[in-house]
Amino acid sequence: MPSVSLDQLSYFVAVAEERNIGRAARRLHMSQPPLSRQIRSLEGELGVALFRRTPQGVQLLPAAHRLLPQARHILEAVAGARVAVRCAEDGAGASVPSAVRANRAGLAPDDSGT
Repeated sequence: MPSVSLDQLSYFVAVAEERNIGRAARRLHMSQPPLSRQIRSLEGELGVALFRRTPQGVQLLPAAHRLLPQARHILEAVAGARVAVRCAEDGAGASVPSAVRANRAGLAPDDSGT
């Protein structure tokens, strides 16, 4: 079973959304060579090419089109779980759904429980 990290999924999503490794690297505040290595490593672990590299950037291959919504879902679920755990640890009154909505919006969860 491949060992895919959350970082690799984040890198993949950035490259897929930017359609360019250089722009994705800037978005991620990292240099291009390590990002390229991580994408190649992810492709190796999955046993499938995700991108076609072109002089203009990258094109998503069928496997990338299938992986992208799942990678987004996984990253969103992990972010929601982190918020929920922090709320529970802090004794905050925010419900898990409101905490997840707040996280998606980039806001701190409120105490209204909605």
